[in-house]
Amino acid sequence: MATETKEFKAESKRLLEMMINSIYTHKEIFLRELISNASDAMDKLYFKSMSENTGITRSDMGIKLEANKDDRKLIITDNGIGMTKDELENNLGTIAKSGSLAFKNENEKTEDVNIIGQFGVGFYSAFMVAKKVTVISKAYGSDEAYMWESEGVDGYTISEAQKDSHGTQIILDIKDNAEEENYDEFLEPYKIRQLIRKYSDYIRYPIKMDVEHEKLKEGSKDEYEKEIVTETLNSMTPIWKKSKSELKDEDYNQFYKDKFYDYDEPLAHIHTRTEGTATYSALLYIPAKAPYDYYSKNFEKGLQLYSSGVMIMEKCGDLLPDYFSFVRGLVDSEDLSLNISREMLQHDRQLKLIAKSLEKSIRNELKKLQKNEREKYEKFFDSFGTQLKYGIYESFGANKENLQDLLLFKSSFGGYVTLEEYVSRMKDDQKYIYFASGSSIARIEALPQTEMVRDKGYEILYFTDHVDEFTVQMMHDYNGKEFKSVSADDLGLETEEEKEEIKKAEEDNKELFDFMTEKLSGKVKAVKLSQRLKTHPVCISSEGMLSVEMEKVLSAMPDEQSQNAKAEKILEINASHPIFEKLKALYSTDKDKVAEYADILYSQALLIEGMPIENPVEFTNKLCEIMAK
Repeated sequence: MATETKEFKAESKRLLEMMINSIYTHKEIFLRELISNASDAMDKLYFKSMSENTGITRSDMGIKLEANKDDRKLIITDNGIGMTKDELENNLGTIAKSGSLAFKNENEKTEDVNIIGQFGVGFYSAFMVAKKVTVISKAYGSDEAYMWESEGVDGYTISEAQKDSHGTQIILDIKDNAEEENYDEFLEPYKIRQLIRKYSDYIRYPIKMDVEHEKLKEGSKDEYEKEIVTETLNSMTPIWKKSKSELKDEDYNQFYKDKFYDYDEPLAHIHTRTEGTATYSALLYIPAKAPYDYYSKNFEKGLQLYSSGVMIMEKCGDLLPDYFSFVRGLVDSEDLSLNISREMLQHDRQLKLIAKSLEKSIRNELKKLQKNEREKYEKFFDSFGTQLKYGIYESFGANKENLQDLLLFKSSFGGYVTLEEYVSRMKDDQKYIYFASGSSIARIEALPQTEMVRDKGYEILYFTDHVDEFTVQMMHDYNGKEFKSVSADDLGLETEEEKEEIKKAEEDNKELFDFMTEKLSGKVKAVKLSQRLKTHPVCISSEGMLSVEMEKVLSAMPDEQSQNAKAEKILEINASHPIFEKLKALYSTDKDKVAEYADILYSQALLIEGMPIENPVEFTNKLCEIMAK
């Protein structure tokens, strides 16, 4: 048969140019595509064997790689079903016509055949690294072999060829190195092994390559000789495809450490297989510690995504909500909808169903860990609890139902407490879930605002994370119990009789409080008597949505709008403290001294809250003047 020269169709030329120049982000993808095509060819032969009882088994099939640096050739050979002349022309002569897709459609009810290549474009990724591609193929059961050759968009030739056995051999003439492009690496055994382990480690057929090693000559202590060893580059059977009964915790943990380069064992793993509207296998891990860059902009979330054992994405962020971004692992689905490139997922219903199912599995695993292994869960929460809180805050409370029962807070009763545990031990007359905010537990416990709540025997949640108050503000309540800061204007603790006493005392001293408010020059919204204080002379409370602690957080942010956000501060004076009697006495004799005292008391209250005072020098001088008298 004479060599036939043919051109690609015009639309195929344009598609091939796109393929070479833009569709695939990484040139190394070509090897994954060609290996996947070889796997498909062997699956087709295995299916044929089952239907026609030819006696061929999967153990008879495999893939062979050869790298020849001198000739700059990389050769991929399989003993799969092969192609006839017409199939060569139809499958390789028309870009985006996939024989694998047609085969899958014809045999869609056959469960034991997983066809990876479905879109007929992966083969052409070879032109990203090869200046010439040669395909020699012999169809199973045929006596004739044919060769397809192409140097790219100009077209291709088909001619008769010699081939001893069925299957396909692809010969890539690797390009010469160019500026900023190193093509030599695709002829290096170490690089080929690396790419196989990264993308095609779980292809079900062995991928073999002859690798040169040095060994000591027999009988010699220092003289070496070269030895060619045929190595299997892939492990073939993924751990997530195995039955749970076959695996021990040690197997899961070792896989995690090897796969994700973590020295620490994970706190928990989730091994699940789901069939139905979303069919996939997943192996997920809850790490013991956060990576060093977890709370930085550089951290990239995502799970490894496989299609029938072939990795198609290193980190698929769409499979995890941000609040579960700490989860590591992988998902393998046999029927994901992919677009023209396996690197880019079409964000369709299938992917969303998988993501939703994974979210539920992760939440259930965390709840189980919280219930059955509290110490482990608290360790997890120390590392990733802030992320769960951000999940509620950033969604404006939309994720409240999913996350609220996963939260932990330190408590005045000691240790961590869940919101469910807090509510379960609330006193009968307790209206609110009380919390206090500060930079540390020691600082919170010293706050004067906590005195009255403690005296009532009520539990106080300690908020030491910047996001804590913002989170509960978005939640508003838990099971109908509203959150209330101990620094809030109204704690709901006073009896009606106590309220009347305070109201009367404030009316009697209205001029004093108005004078102090005026002298504080808009620093506070009001000065008033406090019922919450027992031993401390003064404290600051707030009105409205923004608390003093939230003001501190916002003031540390870089944008001017946040820095200008101010809480509506109330300066509270202890009605039973001697300082109140002193202020009343001075107001009738020395108003200037009252103004000085007001400024000192306000500065003291700021310091108690851990906030800076405007003029520390002036504050200390005033104290010294008082002490000197």
